[in-house]
Amino acid sequence: MTFTIGRLADEGGVGVETVRFYQRRGLLVTPHRPSGSGSGGGIRRYGQDDVRRLRFIRSAKAAGFTLEQIAELLALDATDDRSRARELAQERLRVLDAQIDVLERARASLRRLAEECAGGSAGPCPILKAFDTD
Repeated sequence: MTFTIGRLADEGGVGVETVRFYQRRGLLVTPHRPSGSGSGGGIRRYGQDDVRRLRFIRSAKAAGFTLEQIAELLALDATDDRSRARELAQERLRVLDAQIDVLERARASLRRLAEECAGGSAGPCPILKAFDTD
């Protein structure tokens, strides 16, 4: 089964421009356009491997990997280098843990401010005061 770029994008859960962007970045191959008026009609065709690769890219992006890291993961898929893939995942986990820590502290601060605001004491709202940088 082959797909047009529009169908590939639909199958991968992205837009056509995203597919083109990934092609420009070298993450997806741009198939050759068939010449002549044969059954292809000059339309590029993509296969199931392209759908799998596009879904891989989308999943890796959702996990927070950069496009450079995704390119490396795709290359590692061909070499079966588990140790490097694990190293990339552990690096990503460290970044996520740091982001979670920042978010948890922000949540605790905002929760405290909301409780102070609910206290109804006189004066400026603690939430607005906390964000006023002047």
